[in-house]
Amino acid sequence: MRMHSHPALHWTWQILVGVVGTVVLIAGIIMCVTPGPGIGGIIMGLAILATEFPWARRPLRLARRWAVKATDRALRAKRRHMGPHGLLSRFRK
Repeated sequence: MRMHSHPALHWTWQILVGVVGTVVLIAGIIMCVTPGPGIGGIIMGLAILATEFPWARRPLRLARRWAVKATDRALRAKRRHMGPHGLLSRFRK
């Protein structure tokens, strides 16, 4: 028997996915102001919610796009700081 073919199982599954996804999402939001992988938690929570709720797909796309841009900015800043010869070139005499 498939999960979505029986109404009671379908609702139970949606509630379970909703609770788990919400808890992970809230933990990600909390980790944005405390030590921890906040953005990862937010993306993971939205990904869990998006498996059952179509409304969560758009914020998930936006969060993924934001994370990719932030990663690119961080890598560009790292390359700019390192210079063409690496970090050690700054400390050579």
